[in-house]
Amino acid sequence: MVDVAIGQYAPGEDKRRNLDTARAMVGEAVARGARVVLLPEYAMFTAPRTDHRFVESAEPMDGPFPSGIAALAAEHRVHVVAGLNEALPSAPGRFSNTLAAFGPDGAVAARYRKLHLYDAFGARESDVVEPGPVAEPETFTCDGLTFGLQTCYDLRFPEVTRRIADAGAHILLLAAEWVPGPLKEDHWTTLLRARAIENTLYVAAAGQNAPTGAGNSAIIDPMGTRIVALGEQTGVAVGRIALERVAEVREKNPALRLRRFTVVPRDPDATP
Repeated sequence: MVDVAIGQYAPGEDKRRNLDTARAMVGEAVARGARVVLLPEYAMFTAPRTDHRFVESAEPMDGPFPSGIAALAAEHRVHVVAGLNEALPSAPGRFSNTLAAFGPDGAVAARYRKLHLYDAFGARESDVVEPGPVAEPETFTCDGLTFGLQTCYDLRFPEVTRRIADAGAHILLLAAEWVPGPLKEDHWTTLLRARAIENTLYVAAAGQNAPTGAGNSAIIDPMGTRIVALGEQTGVAVGRIALERVAEVREKNPALRLRRFTVVPRDPDATP
């Protein structure tokens, strides 16, 4: 069993203050027994619109903010997972929306670069964000459990989570800035439960709360039951993840074994 924490807050444009918030949340989570701590998408820097400010805020993986998160993981001997604005020297004027897991040694244990960019509901993330490559999902392990990574809008694409389940994950760590709007909270809670149920794994989701996000961070078990939730408030919640629960649910509902289809990449320029 592993205690996993989700931290919900609304990062702003002051990266130093955002790191201070992350430090306080990791400290609280560890004091409550967490071995893995998940922070939101864009935990490093968030502005009201995804524009040039995000590009200017971006840092390499050894920059001050990522290094600060790595130091927290090493200090507390836990895994800390956070959404970063990663600088891309190969793509001037753009950055990567990266979710990085730092291990107890402070090194990057796994990394996920957002695949599906948020060009929806009036937003255009692709104006400044470089989409991640379609590659084998990266995972990390903690106390016998395998953790996969995913980011925000990718939640609307079930094949993304299915590939992570196929990579052996028992729990999905999903960081988000789920933008508020009509029915958006309902979409969020519905899709979190759907991804857990159809893949028979835990989903731990840490989102931003108001004004930048819709909140409602939660940990969902493989049967789709919320075991902890945060609602609209800033704070930390801790849930216990049990490998035995995954095995029990997969025995009752062997959907992964019974399915008759696999997931293959699609040419993004092909006509739907």
